[in-house]
Amino acid sequence: MPVGPLAVRFWGVRGSLPTPGPSTLRYGGDTPCLEILVDGQRVVVDCGSGARRLGLKMLGEPPGPLDILFTHSHLDHICGLPFFKPAYNAACNIKLWAGHLRDAQEHQEVLARLMSPPIFPLPTSALRACQFRAFDAGRTIILQGGIEVDTVRLNHPGGATGYRFRHAGHSLCVITDHEHGNPEIDADVAAFVAGADIMIYDAMYTALDYPRYAGWGHSTWEEATALARRAGVRTPVIFHHDPTRSDDALDEIAAAAADAYPGAVVAREGLVLSAG
Repeated sequence: MPVGPLAVRFWGVRGSLPTPGPSTLRYGGDTPCLEILVDGQRVVVDCGSGARRLGLKMLGEPPGPLDILFTHSHLDHICGLPFFKPAYNAACNIKLWAGHLRDAQEHQEVLARLMSPPIFPLPTSALRACQFRAFDAGRTIILQGGIEVDTVRLNHPGGATGYRFRHAGHSLCVITDHEHGNPEIDADVAAFVAGADIMIYDAMYTALDYPRYAGWGHSTWEEATALARRAGVRTPVIFHHDPTRSDDALDEIAAAAADAYPGAVVAREGLVLSAG
């Protein structure tokens, strides 16, 4: 990770389901997992399939406290948790946060459905490091180490939460999974991301694709760049790629997005961006 006050590394950038194969080698096929460093302290956003590799990397480090923030509980954002090895080590002290559920009990129950026979051999009680937390989207939450994170409600089936990290005069926003088109929520999101150095935005579709998938809970790269322009975002990051989108197709989107908004970036596994 770069030396800087606020940075992000992408461990999974794909939406819906993992897509390994020759057509996704350059951008990656793992589902969402973001590693965020706030003055050197790690925070994880989402535990998609990309979380497995992050967990393996962490095995070589001394165990310590960690916060994992879930945008929501759809399978592509939680499927990596049972394979995230630090979660089984009580010395890691991991807090799992959700802003779209009623309470911590419901948060645990949702993950218990994933980790239950005959789907998975171990129950959530095997996650000895983990404690479940819930909050109401729209509040500022305080993580271990005193990190403050702002939150916002997103427009997605079943609910979802966006996050804004602030440190040393810099800011980084995570806006996924989100569908544009709800005026009230769109206004809240625009105010939430205003002036951000980095905005990671759900752009699963193109404007051409979108009419076929309206109501599915996702947005477009065109909306990402338009929002960035309205809100004064420095770097919009195209994220949550459609599982059918090949590397070559993402190259085309990258070129078009950069033309529409200089500085726009298409997320790929291993990419590191610094907000400072």
